[in-house]
Amino acid sequence: MSLIGSDRVRAVVGLGATGLSCVRFLASKGIEFYVVDSREDPPGLEQAKAFCSEERIFTGSLEVLETLGVTELFVSPGVALRTPVLARLAERGVAMRGDIDLFCDYVDAPFVAITGSNAKSTVTTLVSLLLQASGKNAKAGGNLGLPALDLLAPNTDFYVLELSSFQLETTHALQADLACLLNVSEDHMDRYKDLYEYQRAKQKVYRGCKAAVCNKQDILTAPLLAEGVPVRAFTTKSPDLKEYGMLKDGDGAWLCKGVERLYHTSEIALKGSHNHANVLAALAMLELLGVDVVSEAVRKTLKEFGGLPHRCETVRTLNGVTYINDSKGTNVGATLAALQGLGSAANKNILLIAGGEGKGADFRALAKPVRDFVRSVYVFGKDADRVAEVLPGAEVKRFETLDQIVADIAQESKNGEIVLFSPACASLDMYKNYEIRGAHFAQLVAEL
Repeated sequence: MSLIGSDRVRAVVGLGATGLSCVRFLASKGIEFYVVDSREDPPGLEQAKAFCSEERIFTGSLEVLETLGVTELFVSPGVALRTPVLARLAERGVAMRGDIDLFCDYVDAPFVAITGSNAKSTVTTLVSLLLQASGKNAKAGGNLGLPALDLLAPNTDFYVLELSSFQLETTHALQADLACLLNVSEDHMDRYKDLYEYQRAKQKVYRGCKAAVCNKQDILTAPLLAEGVPVRAFTTKSPDLKEYGMLKDGDGAWLCKGVERLYHTSEIALKGSHNHANVLAALAMLELLGVDVVSEAVRKTLKEFGGLPHRCETVRTLNGVTYINDSKGTNVGATLAALQGLGSAANKNILLIAGGEGKGADFRALAKPVRDFVRSVYVFGKDADRVAEVLPGAEVKRFETLDQIVADIAQESKNGEIVLFSPACASLDMYKNYEIRGAHFAQLVAEL
């Protein structure tokens, strides 16, 4: 544990869940700080006043930071480091840190750091559940559930952190005991210049790590590490000797390490090849953490864990039509994974619902899987036309609301088809968040 020095002038920039966790934590250590938020009435403002005197709280603009003599900022993930006042302060040598950097100052137990464009919440949850089932006191959080600083507690065996690219931008000395980058595909292109700037942020998860897990099928996840750092790769294809992958024989498909068969896919509650990849990543992490990957406790957990809400979640089967809520599919890569994991080129049985706030993404990657697996595409929301225009030859229907789409699908869908609500877009054009969007879809389906 290392304590941060007391000769600095600090400010928490941006409230919300993460900023408020920094406020509580700094106050608990007796450290003085300012709170600055560009919004007049940010979420968490009243709670912050319990930990910071009102004369040290400034809202409505970030420009006040230049008058406070700050030397160190704890920047919330929602605040871009390119914001002009932050860029100017960084040029003058002001440290730009985040909640995960602060977590690393104080953590005194091993921790796992997991990132990726998609599936990081599912894998973070699964790894923590598998550790708990194996008798470990494991706590999960970060970009998922509780903020990392709120997890810190004595007698913890492992922390399992989901980290976003925004959090990694302000993390400078992560040194995770185990780091995993699951996949990299275009996301947040409204905040990054291009895919490679986004990838560089994701790759920071590996900095100083003691062991790593990467995706053999995604070269953008390959770590550059010192010789001797153990690395395990996972793939949904046949694995090499120390890799985790899939093998098929007359009995079906198996999750394997090398040629060793570990689990038949029928034993795994998570369905679809994209989810099998998530389980393989989790098993690779368990091995590197010294946990038996074929124990009865692990086997039981894999049989029971069917995934998280709004992530390829089966809502209902009605008249032979299966409705799947993948509202967490907020980028193109997530929708690609869902289509490839659930689709069948033999019968093109998917009805895809997509659209929303595209965040500057390039939707052209959807063209091939739509051609291969999808009978009809239903689009709505701010960027509906941008989705539709990159799907030449596909049957595309445009609607104003999700209600209209579900009503139409109820009339048009056929026995054996899958209705996949995987928008490939953020929800903020029409909904407060993807959870509310997914709940609306589930409600509409339940009322059919």
